[in-house]
Amino acid sequence: MRHALAPDPGLRFSSPREYATKLRSAQAATLAGSPDPAFSASLLESWQRSMALGINPEGHSPVHLHDVSEARVLGAGHRLASVIPLLSQMLGDESAAGRHLLVVTDHRGEVLWRVGSGTALRLADSLEFVEGADWSESGIGTNAISQALITGGPAQLFSAEHLVRTHHDWACTAAPIRDPLSGEILGVLDVSGPIDTVTPDSVRMVRCGVRLAEELLKSTGTASLPPSAPKVSGTVSTLFLRLLGDHPAAQIEGSPQLPITLRRAEILALMASRTQGWSAEELAYQVHGEDGAAATIRTEMHRIRSVLGPMVEPNPYRFSAGIHVVSDAALVAGHLRAGRLKEALAAYPARLLNRSTNLSVELMRDELNEAVASAVRFSGDANIISHWCSTDMGSHDIAAAAALTSLTGPGDSRSQLVRARMERIDRELRA
Repeated sequence: MRHALAPDPGLRFSSPREYATKLRSAQAATLAGSPDPAFSASLLESWQRSMALGINPEGHSPVHLHDVSEARVLGAGHRLASVIPLLSQMLGDESAAGRHLLVVTDHRGEVLWRVGSGTALRLADSLEFVEGADWSESGIGTNAISQALITGGPAQLFSAEHLVRTHHDWACTAAPIRDPLSGEILGVLDVSGPIDTVTPDSVRMVRCGVRLAEELLKSTGTASLPPSAPKVSGTVSTLFLRLLGDHPAAQIEGSPQLPITLRRAEILALMASRTQGWSAEELAYQVHGEDGAAATIRTEMHRIRSVLGPMVEPNPYRFSAGIHVVSDAALVAGHLRAGRLKEALAAYPARLLNRSTNLSVELMRDELNEAVASAVRFSGDANIISHWCSTDMGSHDIAAAAALTSLTGPGDSRSQLVRARMERIDRELRA
């Protein structure tokens, strides 16, 4: 016989609002100490774990592992990026009338993609159900995404089955997406919306989306790529840092290139500049000056390590012993040391972290630029000097322009081009 308090589960789809009202009363009774059989033992255990982690049922904001723009960058380099267009076409609804939201997280429950109408996205924004938010059990309490991660299977939570009461107007259906070869959970597919958007077919549709995503991963070969957080073993792995120009990135050997924010690129450039590592206090001073706080650096390093995993060690912060770190800036310097000037110029398309105003980075930038400039000026090669003067890095190099003139004479077209450019720059400076 069903408990007197337990709402009729048949109302879930036939009368969702009535069912939600009864379910809220059942949750209130349960949290007050009178468990209602409307909730399974596994769900009650999840509530207990969540509250033990500090989740407040009355209202709780999720942990934000990254800001929205950073999470979108992470999504672009994630293995599941290739299946998002398929899932969007199959389960997304971006029309003006669309009411549900398609969400895909990574293996930890961090939201990386959202697809939906403007209305659905705004409703999700009000719950901070956004890219970069942690929708695991520890991040926001019991929900369909967290249940899918914990159980490894599909989950559907309706209204007050969510622990946090601000989520009681929502129904969510989720299932993990696995690597077809290793079985490793790559992320979670979730469809969420107002309680009257859920149907008896919701679980079946999400399962179907997962199967198609896994088949696509298998057919495209992305199933066998290494996980986003690398495992450092006895084999030396290579981490390549792109630090020249305006678009810094990191790339783990065998994985797609991952764009990184300017601040994290500054930190990684500093880490690559010395082998003994940096304390949080030292990095705080280097990055933020006298006002720098070690806690701010620890937060940034937590985010860096969430991407690079054990490639970065704490206390002090340094690259792991089994990691071979290569940057494009270091390649330029290496060519110079070996006397390969043409190769150095070819590998030097832009200044080091061109948009950075950090003093330490500016010093490294100036050091590299002057090293290239000096080698060019003393090369005695008119073509090399002419090429250098035509670049952004060498466009203001008056000494190089003078060296070119002395080599070619004032009538040489290469000298005339450089002189014309110098005169234009001089006029702009005087204006």
